Order: sequence, then structure tokens, then C-alpha cells
Amino acid sequence: MLAVLNLQSTVKFHTGREMPRLGFGSGGLKGDVGVKAVEHAVKAGYLMGEYFDTAQQYENEQEVGDGLKASKIARDRIFICTKWQPRPAESTERPTPEQVRDETRQSVLRLDQSGSGKEYLDLVIIHHPRPDADARADHWRGLALAQKEGWIKDIGVSNFNVKHLEALPGPLPAVNQIELHPWCQQRAIVDYCRQKGIVLQAFCPLVRIRKDKFEDPVLVRIAEKHNKGVAHVLLRWSLQKGFVPIPKASSPERIDSNKDLYDFELDEQDMKDLDGLDQGSAGRVSGIDPDNLPE
Repeated sequence: MLAVLNLQSTVKFHTGREMPRLGFGSGGLKGDVGVKAVEHAVKAGYLMGEYFDTAQQYENEQEVGDGLKASKIARDRIFICTKWQPRPAESTERPTPEQVRDETRQSVLRLDQSGSGKEYLDLVIIHHPRPDADARADHWRGLALAQKEGWIKDIGVSNFNVKHLEALPGPLPAVNQIELHPWCQQRAIVDYCRQKGIVLQAFCPLVRIRKDKFEDPVLVRIAEKHNKGVAHVLLRWSLQKGFVPIPKASSPERIDSNKDLYDFELDEQDMKDLDGLDQGSAGRVSGIDPDNLPE
């Protein structure tokens, strides 16, 4: 039987801590637009224990932090995640674990502006795997150092395939954030993460609003059946699969709409039909394929 999902729903990490089941993606939100979008997401009651996702690569950690501060929400009511950015693949620079730790500290100070003296982030993940296995191990050790020193609660990865995950020196990641939607289901990675108790976050859950996807007859039919928008169906599919979707939105209308997912449920046939849309690597909209990254 499907567990009842609502605005208060969380997922538990293998560490015992919990994370909200729906995130707010901030990629591309910069300047005043980014600040106001984050502030509106909080004030609109986006979810109980709001989850905000950003990254060093997005170059908007300051805006997300400013928006959270402007909202005046209590720090313990929000869940903040960022992604540490490895050096480009062509770079010869190889950060030490201590450098990785120190760089995450700067993210902490940009995002947690509580001024408490005990600033922290709930989750920091490695944005993508470097080709060099030794470098990946050092990156992971750097996050583990920051976690040990108390300014990161949990650590995870993004775009890691099974072999990348197996090669990590430990501890086990709390999260693997990968592209997940009906056309790109990455079943081998999903199965492995579930076996290991690694939570799956879904980026691009709305397939970047691709016209060919949003007009898919199967998706449109299911949306009409439930009197919902196709975006609602995609996010609901992700939730019912056990993923943590991270939709991005900048307008107040989109932000408000993305949270209206809890007054309907996809039935078994709906889920089967959506599962049948899987196109493997051909269904990607991000251009990132963990299985084609060096191991």
C-alpha cells in the first residue's frame, strides 16, 4: 500500500537524519530574481521543513542565502543542500581533502546567514565525478572532514554510477542526485542505491519543460484523467517512485503550483504506463550520462 504523501513527508537517511520529500531547485536563479524566488518559496509554505538545493557551479549561493535570510524563517525549519564543484576535467589541479573541506566552509557561510556562530548545511554533495579515481576519493575525504568538524550534517554525490559509488573510501553517501523522470529511469543505479540505502534525488524531474515530452500522449492522457497539469503528474510519479524531486521555478505561480501534488494519486496502471516511457540514455535532457563518465 502506498504511504500517504503530504507537505510534511520526509525520507530518512541511513544516518538517521531526515530530508523533505520535495526540493526547490535554484539552478539559474541569480540576482534579485533568485533572492525573491527563494523568499517567496518560504513565505508560500512550499513545504514543511523547506528543502533548498543549490551548487557552487550555479554561482547563486549568496542569493539563496540572502533569500532565506529575508524570509526570516528559523534555521531549523529549512533544509539546505549545496554541491561542491570539482575542478574541470582538463585541469591539472587536484584539491587536497583539506582544500575541499575549506571550500565547503565558504558555501556554509554564504548559505547559512543566521549569525549563530554555529552555521551549518544539512547536506553537501559532490556535483559530478572526476575521471581520476584517486581524486574522487580525496574529494570524498574532504566532505567527510567537513562533516566530522560539524558544519555539514550529511554528505552525498551527484551523477555517480555504480562503479563510482563502489570505489568511494567511505562513509556511504546519504544521497545520489541523478537525472530521473519517466524517459530516463537509470534502473541499474536506482536498484543499487536502494539496496545500499542511498536516497535518490531527481534532477530535471520536469524534463526542462521540453515540448516533445510535455506533449507526450501518455502523459497528457494521465494528466487529463486526474484533471492536473502534466508537471504535477511528473512530480507525482517521482514521489511515488520514492525519489526526491527538485523542480526549479522562478515565478510565484510556478512555485505555488509545484507544491500541489498531494490531492491526487497515480494508480497502478498510470505508473506502469509512465514507466513504459523509459528511453534509457536517449531520454536524457541534461546531457549527463554517469555510465559514460570515466571510472
